[in-house]
Amino acid sequence: MRLTVVMAIACLFATTAVALADNGNRQKIRFNAADQAAARAAVLRRSDLGSGADWKGGAKKPDLTKTDPCPNYNPKQSDLVLTGIAETQFTQGILAFDSEVQVLETPRMVQLDWRRSVLAPGVLPCLRSTTTKALPAGATVVSVKRLPFPHVAPYTAAFRLITDVHAPSGTVRLFVDLVLFGRGRTESSLTTSAPYSARVPVKAAEIRLAKILAARVRV
Repeated sequence: MRLTVVMAIACLFATTAVALADNGNRQKIRFNAADQAAARAAVLRRSDLGSGADWKGGAKKPDLTKTDPCPNYNPKQSDLVLTGIAETQFTQGILAFDSEVQVLETPRMVQLDWRRSVLAPGVLPCLRSTTTKALPAGATVVSVKRLPFPHVAPYTAAFRLITDVHAPSGTVRLFVDLVLFGRGRTESSLTTSAPYSARVPVKAAEIRLAKILAARVRV
């Protein structure tokens, strides 16, 4: 049950944050083979997680569905063009890492999207309200905040969701970190979910993986 709930929360938080700017003015989609290949080459790989661990997962279909709009947060997307996208997800118990890479048509589009979507003052209230409404049964939001994170790319930002999962056996506190970074025409995200008690060692792994992914970007 805990694995099911934590994965639902992690997927919800990542999808909400990445798709927040879909509010009524979706970006155009014009996939091409070169940018699709570039996106697939830049996502998290099983080998990045080290040897000796029983990791499950691999490539998955990215979710491009739009979210419901939030008051005072409606960043423009209609002038952006998505040309490539890829996603992978790996789990070990209730520890999970999800990476998604989106390639836009021009570097200017990445700059605009970052300013409108990530730096906008309404992003935190929107993340909290959207996540709270869609949480699975037995989970409540404790906090949503920006998280200090090393500058792994020209554009770097991080958010942390803390949630309590209630069950007959007791309450378990979990966290989901969303790291967003961009370079050139590429926007990447790394979502990490784990028990709150493991936040210190998991954060170290998260930083290492973010550096690997940022260095992997080629377009």
